[in-house]
Formats: sequence, C-alpha cells, structure tokens
Amino acid sequence: MTRRDFFGLCTFFLLCGFVAAVSVLVTVPNVAGWYHGLHHPSFRPPDNLFAPIWTILYVLIAVSGWLVWSKVGFRAPVAMTLYGIQLVLNLAWPLLFFGGHHLGAALADSALLLAAIALTIAAFWRVEKIAAVLLVPYFLWVGFATALNAAIWRLN
Repeated sequence: MTRRDFFGLCTFFLLCGFVAAVSVLVTVPNVAGWYHGLHHPSFRPPDNLFAPIWTILYVLIAVSGWLVWSKVGFRAPVAMTLYGIQLVLNLAWPLLFFGGHHLGAALADSALLLAAIALTIAAFWRVEKIAAVLLVPYFLWVGFATALNAAIWRLN
C-alpha cells in the first residue's frame, strides 16, 4: 500500500467515522426516553443490535469508497458524487428522526438514502465490482430500516 493509499483510506474512515459519531451523539440521548415512548412494530430488533451492525456497515462504506477512489481518484465524478450524497443522507436521518423527532421527514430521507445507495452501487459496479458488493449489506439494512421507520411513523 502506498502512502497515498494509506492516507486515502484513513480519510474515508474519518469521513465515515464523523457520520457515525454525529449519529451516536444525536441518537443516544433520545433512545431511553423519546424512542422507547413510541409505539413500535413487532419486527423491531433489540437496541443492542444497532451499534454492531452500523459499525460493520460504516467500515464497509469506508472501504468501498476508498476502493473506487484508489482505483480512479476523482475521475469517476458521478460515482463519487453519489457516494457523497448517500453519506449526507445517512447523516441527515438521525438528525431528523432522533434529533428533530420528525418521523415523516426521516422516512422520506430514508427512502432517498435507499435510492442513493442503489445508484452508488450501480456506479461503483462500473468502476470496481468489489466496492459495489461491499455496499449491498448497507442497502439491505437501510431497506429494513426504512420499513421500520415507516411502521413507527404509521403507528405514531
């Protein structure tokens, strides 16, 4: 691994770590009171499952972005722009849901995030197939999270 690749990988981990940290800072204070006070569907997973799943997903998201960047740099502007868009939408969701208690807006964001991930996967597939495959678990989890968000919105 070259020095450029190492610093690039660190940058992608820092970027995804920032999104994760903001999510945690907004989510944790709202779980015990507000979130637990909502009506939930029967398929809601236990709270202690979310942190390990998101940790794995953020690692996959970082490595995926880095793989594309390390192969073509920013010469794949559509792929890298979509990658950035999905990260921004990912960051917006906890701010809307947990921070603002806006269940409907969070649901809309989650649907847009799901579409952005699908488009990112398609764009990454043309550049680096492994990078695209690494995003599939993220897509599946966000699909499940969107269904969960929809059910919570409907029940409340």
